[in-house]
Amino acid sequence: MAIRTEEQLIAFVQETVRLTPVTDIHTHLFAESFGDLLLWGVDDLLTYHYLIAEMFRFRPDLSYDDFWRMSKTERADLIWQTLFIDHSPYSEACRGVVTVLNRLGFDLSTRDLESYRAYFREVQASDYIDRILELAGVKTVVMTNDPFDDYERERWSGGGSTDPRFLAALRIDPLLNGWDSAYMKLQQQGYAVTQDFSGDTAAEVRRFLHDWIGRMNPLYMAVSLPNDFAYPEPSLRGRVIDECILPVAEEAGIPFALMIGVKRKVNPSLKDAGDSLGYSDIGAVERIVSGHPNVKFLVTMLSRENQHELAVTARKNRNLLIFGCWWFLNNPSLIEEITRMRLELLGGSVIPQHSDCRVLDQLLYKWDHSRTIIAKVLGDKYTDLLRAGWRLEEDEIRRDVEGLLGGAFWTFLGKPDPSAK
Repeated sequence: MAIRTEEQLIAFVQETVRLTPVTDIHTHLFAESFGDLLLWGVDDLLTYHYLIAEMFRFRPDLSYDDFWRMSKTERADLIWQTLFIDHSPYSEACRGVVTVLNRLGFDLSTRDLESYRAYFREVQASDYIDRILELAGVKTVVMTNDPFDDYERERWSGGGSTDPRFLAALRIDPLLNGWDSAYMKLQQQGYAVTQDFSGDTAAEVRRFLHDWIGRMNPLYMAVSLPNDFAYPEPSLRGRVIDECILPVAEEAGIPFALMIGVKRKVNPSLKDAGDSLGYSDIGAVERIVSGHPNVKFLVTMLSRENQHELAVTARKNRNLLIFGCWWFLNNPSLIEEITRMRLELLGGSVIPQHSDCRVLDQLLYKWDHSRTIIAKVLGDKYTDLLRAGWRLEEDEIRRDVEGLLGGAFWTFLGKPDPSAK
């Protein structure tokens, strides 16, 4: 059915983006079978590291040590009082909590944290997972799975995810960012590796990767890299990439995902809240992607200043799919700017957003807020076409939106969407 008016167009785009189910291609969520690794509920929501960092800005009198000695409930109480009662919660992280509570049907006029907690004491995790995924319009969640984590490795030995909505991604940060401890973990798992990367070490690392790919069936391998990441590089990291990760990615037929731009622990006293960002060399991306045309790469970068050159790099390399507005870019003004620029340069060959959620509840606000922005940008682009005389069909818009909200990801992988009916 053809769309005739701008009013009809905007309404249809908004509805289509709102109702189209999402493949969330990168999260830190877990299926229920992973036990305590799955974070959910209002206290986990309030004690997320975004809010911890914000709270300390208003509490110069509070020592870091005193805060970390508190229980989770005490921390949540403090953050609620500081950021939601003593100040209006209009930062994006605070607004996100408000959106979640609103979507769950709580009476926000009471501002009664204890009454909100009462609900979570009664609900079962399995029921809550179902509710959140339905409310968020998320059909598939891609986890982040670390075979170097002892607790998680035990879960995989017991079968891993038993929920088809939760799919795996193989996280390999220790191989690239912490070899001095990773090699000992590999030895403990039965791999004949050495600290100096001599002998059969490269072959054994490849065997490790193939073993875990067979166990997890991951959609991709992933690593978070510092802002000074360089490629090629005469370093152990460079050898692991060239001799292990890239050959295995090509052999297994799965992408290598690089998330570039982190500065770790710029304030160690904040723990997980103490990381920052830095501008990165796009040349590293250009060289690794163009130098390995038979390997697929998923890339997101953390600095705003990297976004335009990353999009241009994607134009030049069809084996590169850029995704998401990651971490410090996940704010409405930046999401709109970046999404608009990407669609203008890449059309629909991009994944505009992923949630990066660590707490299940965050799916509600991450996707509510992002959908609104994606619909706004798409509405503007389709309006340009309509004004230029291009015929717009509803089915074609649905096709485009499905691509942006996950279809392009599955096409890039060369795999069918397992949730497709």
